[in-house]
Amino acid sequence: MIIDFHTHIFPKEIRTQRGAYFDGEPEFKLLYDSPKSSLVGADEIIAAMDQNGVDKSVVFGFPWHQSKHFIRHNNYILEAISRYPDRLIGFCCLDPFHQGASAEAARCLAAGLSGIGELAFYQTGFDPETVSRLAPLMALSLENNTPVLIHTNEPVGHMYPGKAPVQLSQIYQMVKAFPQNPIVLAHWGGGIFFYQLMKKEVKDVLANVYVDTAASPFLYDPAVFEIAVRIIGAGKILFGSDFPLLPPARYFKALDPLELTSADRKKICGATAAMLLGLKEEV
Repeated sequence: MIIDFHTHIFPKEIRTQRGAYFDGEPEFKLLYDSPKSSLVGADEIIAAMDQNGVDKSVVFGFPWHQSKHFIRHNNYILEAISRYPDRLIGFCCLDPFHQGASAEAARCLAAGLSGIGELAFYQTGFDPETVSRLAPLMALSLENNTPVLIHTNEPVGHMYPGKAPVQLSQIYQMVKAFPQNPIVLAHWGGGIFFYQLMKKEVKDVLANVYVDTAASPFLYDPAVFEIAVRIIGAGKILFGSDFPLLPPARYFKALDPLELTSADRKKICGATAAMLLGLKEEV
């Protein structure tokens, strides 16, 4: 079973009138001001999944600052999984700095969503106040035995829309604050997985941390898959396409020539995701 762990879908009103949602939402404007930045809905992602051979996708919205937006978007995710219960798995997305964040996350998890994310801090990075704001959501997630997906990125290299001012030391301290939570760090965790080669402390701190492959063809040589498997094992890597940014086939093409075992491919492309999502019996 192939599971795409990182995809975005939007309600029709946002897809057709994106400019109406820029006010008070600078990160949304930054990422989606260009008409070339695709916005898709549930029907479109199902069609893409069928075309690319993906069995299930984790879908979520955007970490809106305004509650009217993230509540509407989370409702759309709930609507989508009710329409496609065998194909779509929903996560709750919001701004952890909003005073109603914990109540909204609790509502969404009770209503049938399977995790929290993709949480993103495009302006602050993971400063101490951000970690403090994450704490209630992490406690709620731990109570419900659900994963949390968090946007991270590499602290070096070229700039691009959505690249946050985050340092690996900040990511490390954030993860260290929540040792029991299953945490998925998007975009290869900004490269933090490399430090599991260290002999002391880091392996224990990152014990419940997973990385996804979202945007990998834009950021890394395909060899990153083989190197990451050698360092952290395939069981800590989750296939995520960041659709509609990139189609899943782009990742499968990159995987084909690599020297990965069939067991490792199975873990990356779905088995580990199924375990995290409580779908182990379907694998």
